[in-house]
Amino acid sequence: MSKLWGGRFTKGTNKLVEEYTASIGFDKALAEEDVQGSLAHVTMLGKCGILPQEDVETIKAGLNKVLEKVRAGEIEFSVADEDIHMNIEKNLIEEVGPVGGKLHTGRSRNDQVATDMHLYLRNRVVEFVGLLHELQEALIEQAKDNVDTIVPGYTHLQRAQPILFAHHLLAYVSMFRRDAERLTDSYKRINVLPLGAGALAGTTFPIDRHFVAEQLGFDSVYENSLDAVSDRDFIVEFLANAALIMTHLSRLSEELVLWSSTEFSFVELDDAFCTGSSIMPQKKNPDVPELVRGKTGRVYGNLIGLLTVLKSLPLAYNKDMQEDKEGMFDTVATLTGALQLFAPMISTMKVNKGRMREAVNTDFSNATDIADFLVGKGLPFRQAHEVIGKTVLYCINEGKFLLDLTLDEFKQFSPLFDDQIYAVLQPEAVVNARNVYGGTATVQVKAAIERAEASLLEAGKWVTQHAGTAE
Repeated sequence: MSKLWGGRFTKGTNKLVEEYTASIGFDKALAEEDVQGSLAHVTMLGKCGILPQEDVETIKAGLNKVLEKVRAGEIEFSVADEDIHMNIEKNLIEEVGPVGGKLHTGRSRNDQVATDMHLYLRNRVVEFVGLLHELQEALIEQAKDNVDTIVPGYTHLQRAQPILFAHHLLAYVSMFRRDAERLTDSYKRINVLPLGAGALAGTTFPIDRHFVAEQLGFDSVYENSLDAVSDRDFIVEFLANAALIMTHLSRLSEELVLWSSTEFSFVELDDAFCTGSSIMPQKKNPDVPELVRGKTGRVYGNLIGLLTVLKSLPLAYNKDMQEDKEGMFDTVATLTGALQLFAPMISTMKVNKGRMREAVNTDFSNATDIADFLVGKGLPFRQAHEVIGKTVLYCINEGKFLLDLTLDEFKQFSPLFDDQIYAVLQPEAVVNARNVYGGTATVQVKAAIERAEASLLEAGKWVTQHAGTAE
């Protein structure tokens, strides 16, 4: 079959050029969206009297047959037909005859591909918000099970102050909540219809763009036809949001790798999310978090790649923009895999509460509370800081921890010490002393869990509301 656009050409396309420029190898992922957009478009052509209703019904019936074949995996996509649009149109014409060629009236592949990608990302964003909610739920459940579990908190990967393990987990709930909020906010920029912009300047046919938008569930249409076909901001924004999600997943992955090591032994990941060694039978490797940590780099690369493609393109459409899809599809696949695995991995994770408590009991992370104790006795903080530094140094030299010291040993560093210091230094007291909004005190963490659950419930309504639009 000759090219659908071949009327102006006297020679066939060089086979190498055909293979190099074809996008069907990856944009076939847009097949359902392409048919969905075409159904709305041809319905509008009939409504506006641009095509006879008989032709419209024939084309719609043909498109639905093509869609059935796509879903059944019965269509053989061809490089000779370049992209998903030409492949779908060719299959349509094979189904209904020459009348299928009328489908392209009043549109271009430029506004068609943009529409496909808006439809595609709209669906994915709703799915990702749902997956983030599942991960937050898993973290919240672990937090609820660990409101009495004390663990060292770290700065510079050095033990700093004891905190509740639930408090640590809730930090990630906050991160993933922001990720979900960024995605939901981006939805309003994704849910804008480009179709009707034509190649770049609109069309001479009396189309009704708002009718198409209504059929497809778009909130609005692009105001400017040049912008409509050249805008890829919505993809860049998605890739940036995905990069941040992967950043947060990677940070949590790093902690899971550390926590599950023999050196920490804070948690044990379920066997279903680990692998073994081909030579060392004792090994249990945290491959899932390691791979998520590693795959974060490819998501960053996809973002930088698209920004680089777009940075010097004149308006409107350029073939360079074909490079917007592979990175997008790769990011979608990478992020989907990571999020689908993380929620069940967190849910099945075993927390070694005893080992965490042992770690807290054998460090100096309660030292700051001694300084606060002395400040409460009237000693300036800077002097108190010096006193505690000398006290800790003494402990290190003597092979002791702060709770091991006698009152006389404390008093050699300051006469302000009294018996109350032993209650102050207890891990529970240290934790519960941080009784401020957002702090690690038990009462604050329980309140934070309640707020997180309420926020998740409210955000879940958004997913339910928009899942229907994404169908």
